[in-house]
Amino acid sequence: MGLSGSDRRDKTRVSVRKRTLMYPGSYAQKHPHRPAVIMAATGAIQTYAQLEARSNQLAHALRAFGLERLDHYAIFMENNAAYIETCAAGERAGLFYTCINSFLTAEEMAYIVTNSESKVLITSLSKLALVQAAIKDCPTLEQILVVDSESLPLERVDGPAFSDYHTVISQYSGAPIQDESLGTSMLYSSGTTGRPKGIIRPLPEQAPDVPLPLYSFLSQLWLYREDMVYLSPAPLYHSAPQAAVNLTLRQGGTVVVMEKFEPLAYLGHIAQYQVSHSQLVPTMFSRMLKLDEVTRRTFDLSTLEVAIHAAAPCPQMVKRQMIDWWGPIIHEYYGATEGLGFAACNTEEWLAHPGTVGKVVLGDLHVLDDEGAPLPSGEAGTLWFKTATEFQYHNDAEKTAESTSKDGSMTTVGDVGYVDDSGFLYLTDRATFMIISGGVNIYPQECEDLLISHPKVEDAAVFGVPNEDLGEAVKAVVQPIDGLMGDETLTEELLSYLAEHLSRQKIPRSIDYDAALPRLPTGKLYKRLLRDRYWGEGRSKIV
Repeated sequence: MGLSGSDRRDKTRVSVRKRTLMYPGSYAQKHPHRPAVIMAATGAIQTYAQLEARSNQLAHALRAFGLERLDHYAIFMENNAAYIETCAAGERAGLFYTCINSFLTAEEMAYIVTNSESKVLITSLSKLALVQAAIKDCPTLEQILVVDSESLPLERVDGPAFSDYHTVISQYSGAPIQDESLGTSMLYSSGTTGRPKGIIRPLPEQAPDVPLPLYSFLSQLWLYREDMVYLSPAPLYHSAPQAAVNLTLRQGGTVVVMEKFEPLAYLGHIAQYQVSHSQLVPTMFSRMLKLDEVTRRTFDLSTLEVAIHAAAPCPQMVKRQMIDWWGPIIHEYYGATEGLGFAACNTEEWLAHPGTVGKVVLGDLHVLDDEGAPLPSGEAGTLWFKTATEFQYHNDAEKTAESTSKDGSMTTVGDVGYVDDSGFLYLTDRATFMIISGGVNIYPQECEDLLISHPKVEDAAVFGVPNEDLGEAVKAVVQPIDGLMGDETLTEELLSYLAEHLSRQKIPRSIDYDAALPRLPTGKLYKRLLRDRYWGEGRSKIV
């Protein structure tokens, strides 16, 4: 379903008033019937008035459950019609909300719920069985709200009460709560210990309708405006689509949410909904490019003005092909979930500096060697930022200290890169051990620990290897116990074992075998020697 002419204004008209509103509640009064959220596959519409009312109702319910400013709740479900309102409620109630990867196992999900100290969990009918399996390991949970469960009897299962989401929030007023204040997400980024880390920032002491400076900056960078239509093909639990959706709604635009990415459907939705903006990961580019050219050329993409990509390195060949197809509308950025700094480039800048992720536009970047000394332009080192964005890893002072310089003035997430003479940043490794597969950040320690715990495994290493579609694929190299051969039977056994504990994204796509893995006298795995077999000597900073 497309938008009406009244909701599609002259692209050149951006008034001061439009720039300063930047709050969905304002548009609920100004344009109550304008679509705020559309589910791409079904065409189901949630207007600004409906989004305003339902997010207020949930905010009231959370208060009734005892959640006060600075408390935490969690969201664990697939992309659906209720997802955005469940986030919006926290943003106007001064709460931290944690969106959990919907592909996690019960064990993995339970860890994040507990670590985040979430008192309320919002989930869906499709995830109910996983939640029920995880309850015993979620001692902080007091309430569980289940979307689209009106016809299902919900019972207490050795823990908190299950309630139907819609039944609960319908009891409350659609007007704002009396003590509104700005809330924000607390997202999780995996750490080298193998357990995810919650990234928490101090909540600003301000009302939710007061825009943060970052909102205005990004809106101007990517030409966000009131009449825009943003197509979101990615899971809403991810930080990048969350930010893009938030910005769109703060500008009074329309968000079109795909339940999941599929190349033909994505291209069809651009014309169907008159899409002006979208954000993707390189894997999505690759999958669309695999469509034959005749098929690709049948889609009308004329409304698309800005296509943003990040989250994983994009092969230069893929990006050039996308520019040839879509034109000079492709923007790239680099920024960690921690919010240390931000680099960006447009198509023209990238073509002049192929492979760059852009110039740093937020934060003060320093490229340092292992001793903390600054490196000259063109020489790769660890990226450190002096930044005004304060953050901590939730309940992990040790990890926070590891990411902070000794004098407390700089922070890093371990990314490695260099800056050229023109000031453009290039990444040579991202977070050293991290695997970026299809835009998903995967740290291998958790998988390695599980493999080593298997009775038939002597030693194991997990790392990323080149993959045309995903950018990187998860690879395991295993040393079997003495007397045991590494064969297909063992591979099947190990993969089945991992599937009992890990989400599919973290499970190796293949396993190779070695008689002995290279370890230093200290016991540290010399992983680079293994990784270089697949990447080529010198292309890895992993040691």
